[in-house]
Amino acid sequence: MAKRKAKPAGKKLQWLKNYPEGIKWDAAFRGEAVNAMFDRSVAKYGDHAFSYFLGRERTYREVGALVDKAAAGLQSLGIGKGKKVGLLLPNSVAFVMFYYGTLKAGGTVVNLNPLYSTDELSFNISDSEADIVVTVDLKVLFSKLEPLIENGTIKKAVVCPFREELPALKGFLFGLLKRSEIADISRSPVRQSIVPLADLIANVSAPGPVRINPDKDLAVLQYTGGTTGLPKGAMLSHANLTINVQQVRAWFPQVEEGSEKILAVLPFFHVFAMTGILNFGVFLGAEIIMMPRFELKDALKLIKTRRPTIFPGVPTLFNAIMNSPDARAEDMNSLKHCISGGAPLPLDVRLGFEKIADCKLIEGYGLSETSPVITANPLSGVVKENSIGQPLPATYISVRDVEKPTREMPLGESGEICAKGPQVMSGYWKQPGETKAAFTDGYFRTGDVGYMDEDGFFYIVDRLKDIIICSGYNVYPRHVEDAIYKHPSVEEVTVIGVPDDYRGEAPKAFVKIKDGKTLDAEELRRFLKTLLSPIEVPDQIEFRDELPKTLIGKLSKKELREESG
Repeated sequence: MAKRKAKPAGKKLQWLKNYPEGIKWDAAFRGEAVNAMFDRSVAKYGDHAFSYFLGRERTYREVGALVDKAAAGLQSLGIGKGKKVGLLLPNSVAFVMFYYGTLKAGGTVVNLNPLYSTDELSFNISDSEADIVVTVDLKVLFSKLEPLIENGTIKKAVVCPFREELPALKGFLFGLLKRSEIADISRSPVRQSIVPLADLIANVSAPGPVRINPDKDLAVLQYTGGTTGLPKGAMLSHANLTINVQQVRAWFPQVEEGSEKILAVLPFFHVFAMTGILNFGVFLGAEIIMMPRFELKDALKLIKTRRPTIFPGVPTLFNAIMNSPDARAEDMNSLKHCISGGAPLPLDVRLGFEKIADCKLIEGYGLSETSPVITANPLSGVVKENSIGQPLPATYISVRDVEKPTREMPLGESGEICAKGPQVMSGYWKQPGETKAAFTDGYFRTGDVGYMDEDGFFYIVDRLKDIIICSGYNVYPRHVEDAIYKHPSVEEVTVIGVPDDYRGEAPKAFVKIKDGKTLDAEELRRFLKTLLSPIEVPDQIEFRDELPKTLIGKLSKKELREESG
């Protein structure tokens, strides 16, 4: 395949005026299959540590063998070109095994959020046409899939024993002491549709070869929301993902291949972690220090004992560490590169974390539709306050008129931030109308309003959409509103995002109760826990006699936002 090289646009590329020294914006990148990138690192770094997970270490060669078994096993179940495999997994070697195994088998990964409710999972699985879903035997996850297998939404599920992720003694004790948390698959009413991991990989040979066209073949369907609030599958090709990894690598020339350690606090199903931790880590031959979920004390202990050098995170994580009395500078001196994304990084969080960690914390910006990274602040040189940085190599950023997106805004004036580059998706799965609306002149419309300064640094000042970014995750007000409307006592509801010191933003619900009915905040939260993920359930619920409306009677968020600051 020919290398992709950025072609200069007609207008001056303002960012070249102060582009980081030693980084070529017009660099050429070659797309390849994601699994080919993985295989190359296994061959090159076979004896190097690949992962550390709850006390168990594995090498690149060991994980490579597991990926081959997963790929061959999936092929025996019919997975190949055009087939989808849903991954409902926490950070674990099982995720790595089936992520790269699916791609090596020729299939497409559908990332599923373990925090989603059964209804939310049902939509993503049905819409993506996933043939198989992979999970672990923890009740908290398997219980969400079981009804979907019963009703036919899922045809077959592969279930991995969580205890095998652990060292031998820990695994034995987990099976002994945590038995109540483990699903009894053998007694499940849907056991005929379940393939235990041991059965899947028993007696398998090497996976059959698959020809991948990096530009055209889909590696991942990454679900995100749109103007309607309904999830849409961003179609990310193998080239989108592998080129974005190369772009990030070019942006960080200081990293040392074969010697870095990355702290994997963010979940791999999130596009930031998928690219910025998993694929980037594999590309570098880094050790990936995995956490199944973020626990502040555990994270600080891992930083102290495992000595990570790279720490990607969201602002809430850095804020939690900065404010922890247990965070000591001498325990954090292994950190060399800390990258914040997923939500705006407050200046006081950046400065506070840098002070305690003695490590530069830089902010990047991206979206599910862009694989995700399109801009970042440089590791060395100028870093501007509250800026999302400059475009990555081979990436064009254009600020367009919100009302007339074909018109480019003058320097310093706000408009919609639009992006073009080899990491941008081909479109939304089965939604040609939404795809067409998402692009203008070949540029992807991010839905964020911002501007570029005279040095080619970009800033976000507002959002076109109502999406609430909570701890780096998208929360869709309409989805929360629809769930609240299901309560029989609710007449009207409006949900907005309000500032939150810990999470950046949080959903707040304004509710009008039906005449003659009663309802309190605690009762409503209990009701919502069965319909929404924990991050979507509003912490703040305010009851009002009337909610503001527009002249045509539509519920209005504007006045509520102004009141809430």
